[in-house]
Amino acid sequence: MTEGQRSYFMEENNLHWFAVYTKPRWEKKVATILDEKGIENYCPLNKVVKQWSDRKKIVLEPVFKSYVFVRVPDAEKWELRSIYGIINFVYWLGKPARIKDQDIYTIRKFLHEFSDVEVEQNLGLTVNSKVRVKQGVLMNYQGILVELSGSRAKVRIESMGIHLSAQFDRKNLELVGQMGKFENGKM
Repeated sequence: MTEGQRSYFMEENNLHWFAVYTKPRWEKKVATILDEKGIENYCPLNKVVKQWSDRKKIVLEPVFKSYVFVRVPDAEKWELRSIYGIINFVYWLGKPARIKDQDIYTIRKFLHEFSDVEVEQNLGLTVNSKVRVKQGVLMNYQGILVELSGSRAKVRIESMGIHLSAQFDRKNLELVGQMGKFENGKM
């Protein structure tokens, strides 16, 4: 059976992929609980080399922090919220977000072909955007994005009539007026 036929068959049986939001660092535990209950799930894992002072070790880390994909019949999706470790669904336009079978297939294929994969959100950062610093000494300061270069960004912060410019990791900035992450499983 081809992937397209399998996708059609699953749609016919009213099975859909949903993304659930888990307790922090509980992705693998939730996947194990779902396996024990016989519920199909996918917790994409990435092989990462960790360096300790005395050794190196390859560990499996979740690609999507605090998220697990679950395939269940539409009528049974609400029962997932009663499973310990699952906080809520990831919502899109006020409803639990459905994930296409093709998207899950693409993630699996990508992780099979590449190692040490990183997920970056497209925050829509552009030069002259108003941004807020998310952590560090300048946490919660707002400024104007002056320059983008790779994973680094230069921000001008105007305070007390003076201009300060600082370099930040791009991941440490968020657009003002937009959330950088899902909160409580809702957008």
